[in-house]
Amino acid sequence: MKTLLKNCRVVSPGFDEEDVYDIYVENGIIEEIGNDLDRNDGKVVDIGGNMVLPGLIDMHCNICDPGFEYLEDIETASRSAARGGFTTITCEPNTDPVIDNKTVVEYIVSKSKNNSLVNMYPYGSMSMGCKGQEMAEIGEMFDAGIVGVSDGDEFTDEASFLRNVMLYAKMFDLPVITHCEDRGLSGKGVMNEGFMASCLGLAGMPREAEEVMVARNIILAENTGARLHIAHVSTKGSAQLIREAKKRGAKVTGETCPHYFLLTDEAVENYNTLAKVNPPLRTHEDVEAILKAIADGSIDVIASGHSPSNEGDKSKVFASAVYGISSLETAFSLSYTGLVKTGIITLPKLVELMSTKPAEILKLDNKGSIAKGKDADLIVVDLRQSYHIDPKHFASKAKFSPFADWEVRGRVIYTMVGGKLLM
Repeated sequence: MKTLLKNCRVVSPGFDEEDVYDIYVENGIIEEIGNDLDRNDGKVVDIGGNMVLPGLIDMHCNICDPGFEYLEDIETASRSAARGGFTTITCEPNTDPVIDNKTVVEYIVSKSKNNSLVNMYPYGSMSMGCKGQEMAEIGEMFDAGIVGVSDGDEFTDEASFLRNVMLYAKMFDLPVITHCEDRGLSGKGVMNEGFMASCLGLAGMPREAEEVMVARNIILAENTGARLHIAHVSTKGSAQLIREAKKRGAKVTGETCPHYFLLTDEAVENYNTLAKVNPPLRTHEDVEAILKAIADGSIDVIASGHSPSNEGDKSKVFASAVYGISSLETAFSLSYTGLVKTGIITLPKLVELMSTKPAEILKLDNKGSIAKGKDADLIVVDLRQSYHIDPKHFASKAKFSPFADWEVRGRVIYTMVGGKLLM
């Protein structure tokens, strides 16, 4: 397949955003980038001066397939990802069966090739059944195609077990991706511990439940030399712990999601279950700290945090409602509106957070930037027109969002994966 993209404003190192380029793609690879390219042997698409970015890479996404296809499956997740500008997504291991052996990895890889519009890479579970007790066959899963080890959104209680996982994962240079929660501290909490929880009469989850585990995991990573990735950072203390670890030279990276720098626990007012996520939304102080950490590089990645559920389970009383958010289709526009339009970071920095750095951490060497010889995973975004988020039109099965009716900029108008133009 041959495609010539005309009149592109390219956002990637080595290009001037104010200049206009043409991009020639052949057989899924970027073959040439220049001015006034002339190709008569393929499809020509006029981009009209819109911004062309390397395809986004999502490091934290629940696909729910196999086992929970009624919530989301590979096909719907991929369509949702493509609409949101994600050309590559990862698959959390807490499926049914759990991704804890090469057979399930091979199933995900095979099914995604046939059913997914975007690139899909599975994480392997650290432990058998995501139970944090017996180490899974990490080496065999690595050979089958995993790009990291994780226990999804389950907590890893035993420090000795996690230390052994780090030592083993280091042999394959795989990142160890951890959800940081001390269940003894979070207990039966269902939202952030603080003023709003007291007003609503709901049990709270203190910051310490996250921060204690962030500190423990950093110590283990520093002493083992493993690559540690802290998922969905939500507190001021966690951001500071990561910042200090980086200064010491630790191989630690951190990730957050748009809801952790755009919303506070005030969004839970009136028992709004659409704002029930784990870790929970925190306070204005935490939001300011997350924004600072994004700006100064302490946080490396912005992920969607997509965790679908059905509306029935979301509509229960707050304490019984499930955690989760539908966010593949909103992550970029919310991040652009909340970070770039406000002057906190630049558009190239946002590309780094949502594409370049994830590619580096996951060692997807041919992705994350726009250059000759790279994979033709590209998105075209219209930054000029605003629009309102309407969850009813999501491609995801989870058609709900705490950001419903928010006015945002950064609509994805074309998504190209492996040279194939999807939108």
